[in-house]
Formats: sequence, structure tokens, C-alpha cells
Amino acid sequence: MAVALFCIQLDFFALNLAIPGISAELDVSVSAAQWTLSAYMLALGCLFIVGGRIGDVFGRRGALLAGNTLFAAGSVGCALAPGLGLLVAARIVQGVGAALVFPVSVAVVSNVFPAESRARALGAVFGIANIGTALGPFVGGGLTEGPGWRWIFWLLAPLSALALLTGVLFVPDSRDAGAPRQLDVPGALTVVGCLGSLTLTVERGSAWGWGSARTLVLLGAAVGLGAYFVRREGRVTHPLVDLRLFRNPPFVLVTAMGSVANMGYGVTVFVATLYLQGVRGLSALTAGLVFLAPALVVVGAGPLGARLAPRMRPTAVMALAGVVAGTGMITLSLVTAWWLYVPVFAWCGLGLGLGWTFATVATQQVVPPARAGEASGVVLTALVTLGAVALAAAASAIAALTPERGAEAAYDAVLRVGGGVILLAAGVVLVVRHRLVVSGRVPPLSVHAPRPATDAPDRDRSAD
Repeated sequence: MAVALFCIQLDFFALNLAIPGISAELDVSVSAAQWTLSAYMLALGCLFIVGGRIGDVFGRRGALLAGNTLFAAGSVGCALAPGLGLLVAARIVQGVGAALVFPVSVAVVSNVFPAESRARALGAVFGIANIGTALGPFVGGGLTEGPGWRWIFWLLAPLSALALLTGVLFVPDSRDAGAPRQLDVPGALTVVGCLGSLTLTVERGSAWGWGSARTLVLLGAAVGLGAYFVRREGRVTHPLVDLRLFRNPPFVLVTAMGSVANMGYGVTVFVATLYLQGVRGLSALTAGLVFLAPALVVVGAGPLGARLAPRMRPTAVMALAGVVAGTGMITLSLVTAWWLYVPVFAWCGLGLGLGWTFATVATQQVVPPARAGEASGVVLTALVTLGAVALAAAASAIAALTPERGAEAAYDAVLRVGGGVILLAAGVVLVVRHRLVVSGRVPPLSVHAPRPATDAPDRDRSAD
């Protein structure tokens, strides 16, 4: 699982710095080359929920192997693509594979390991996977300036094959024994259409214009399909998403705080990339080296979350991550000395990395293992979709502020607003949780929990 998720993390964070190289080699505009990222995110964001539920219903081992196969094949296709069209198509294949691998991987670990070691196992998996996050900018910048961007995918192909071989040999099968082997196909098509429309709107809205007909039609389609999906899932016998998940307050709080942290992570990486290359004038490779500081801290976020899990309730860990992240983002906007920028950037990485990494670990503690894939798919969908929304908002804000204030001031303003939003979210989580404790719906915070932490009330921890 760790190798498979490592490949996905490395792929995403490496390709961001390769866009100029792709544009130059394929003789297309940077805006057109950006579709290599947009198409991947479109496939990924649309299919997380479907991928997680496919694993729960039809067997996680088969879904995982299919996802790894698609990701490896897509990597080879990207490396060989002669033009932008085939490159984008191969990126979609990669995105479909990743949408199967990510939620199913989490569910496999949740079902293989017992409750007392589950958080530690997931923390270790995400710790290794986050090495891909750490190496991504460095690998992307280095390979793009060296042998070329295609070598990013030539690196991913054998690693994905290794993950596939390991899965064939060692991963046991598991599934939701209470669910029939059938998928809510109309529900799946509806949610894919909804998320696809929303993701495409967010990804291309700034280029098309937020008031353009294409943008408004897609946004309207996303809202309409989303409303129909919620109504349908509340009526069908075997829904794609059990809406009772959203009656589990700890699940909702952890998912919301994790989404806000991931939004902050995406915005901070985006702004820092612009700042380092545009204001400081660093090359892609040197900027990648600067990113190693926060990224290496993110690597430790998975194991750190695992250590905190037996001692603190999940919502408390998420709120703590929000405080660290929010203060880090605001401080980063105030730093002028270069020697102080790197450690503050690392402080940001600690809070933001802990927030979005632990969200996936924590939600596995507050849902039944049988529906682990479904819960993971919902969480990842929220993280990725809202992260894309935050990036689009940040890009629009920077474009609006730069002519009046200048680029550096615009970057600082976006970081301050983002940090304030994360601090506010952390405060809201603690207040809501306190009210739930007072009403007796969740247990109080415990520094030394006698068993793996869970916020879920007894009825939410049961298999039904």
C-alpha cells in the first residue's frame, strides 16, 4: 500500500514543476499543458467515491490490482506520448487507477490490521507515501532540467509494477460482507457527473471566465446532479454512499477539518512556488530543494498522527493541526529574512501535513471496517474537490490583487486569509465538540486513552 500511494504522491507533486518543460517540448501553450494536471484531477476527484465502494462491494484485492495496473499503464503511456492529446488521455488513465488505489489501500490496511495497531499501520503507510510528497518537487524540477519530464513517468512505471507484484503476492481479499455484489450504477453515474462538472468548473473557470456560459452551465449541472444524488441515495436499498455517515458528528468534524487543512496545503504550495520562482528568482531545481524542508516534515506527519491517536481524540488532533497550520501560514506571510523562511515553511508543513494525513487515519477510527472504502472515498473526495476550489480561489485572488498591490503583497494576503480560515475552523471544531460532549453524544477528551482513540458514540462504532 505504501509503495502504491508513494507513486501517486510523487506523480502529483513532481508534475507541477514540469509544466513549463512539457509546454516547450510539445510546442503548446502553458495553459494547454496545464490540462495534464486538470485531466488527472478530474478523473481522480470524480471516482474516489465509486472506487472506494467498488472495493467494498466486489473485493478490495481485485480493485487494488486493477488500479495499480491502470496507473502503471498510464505512466508508460505518458512517457511515450508523442503529443498533448495522448498525454492527457494517459493522464486520465492514471487518474482512474489512482482513484481505485487510494481509498482501497486505506480500506485494505484498516481491514488487515486489528484496532489496536490500525492507526500505527496507517500512519506508517502515509509516512512512506509522504516521502513521495517530499521528493516530488525535487524530482520534478531535477528531471525536467536534466534528462526531461518524461523520466518522471519512467520512474513511476517500475515502482507501480513493484506495488502490483507485491499486491498479487501478499494482499488478502476483503469486502463488505453485508452488501450484495451489485453497485448503484445510476448513483455512480450521477456522482461522477456532479463531481466532474464541479471539478471542471473549478479547474477551468478562471480561464473561461467565472461569468461565462460554459462555467455557469457546468456549475448548474453540478448543483442539480448533486441534489438528485443526495435524494436518490436516501431512497435506494443499497446506496453508493450511506448517508448515515453524515449523522456521525466526529466523522463530519474530522472530514471538514481535514478538507480545510488540505485546502491550506494546496494554497501554501501554490503560493510558495510562485514566490520562490517569481519573487526570489529561483530555478525549478532550487525551488524544489527549498520544498524539501516542509515536505520532510510532512513525511513525519503520518507516524506523528499514529503516536497521537492512542492519546488524543481524533477531533482534538485535527484542531491541534489546524492551530499549527494557521499560525504557520500567517507567520510565513510576515517573514522577510531568507534564513527564517525555510523553518517557518517547515512549521506550515507540519500542521498542514498532519491535518490532511490524519483525516484519513481518523475517519477509519470512527466508521465500521466493512465500509472503510466508502468512508475513505468520501473523505478523499472532499479533500481533493475542496482543495481544487481553494486553488482556484487563490489564483483568482492573486490575479485580482497583483496589479494593485504587487505580486509579493498578493501572495502574503492570500496566506494570511488562508491561515485565518484554518484557525477559525479549528476553533469551530473544538466548540462543536464541546457541545457534543456536554450533550453526551461523544466521550470527553482523554490524554491517556486506554484503547485506540475514537470519537464515535457506541452506536456509530457498531458494524451497522
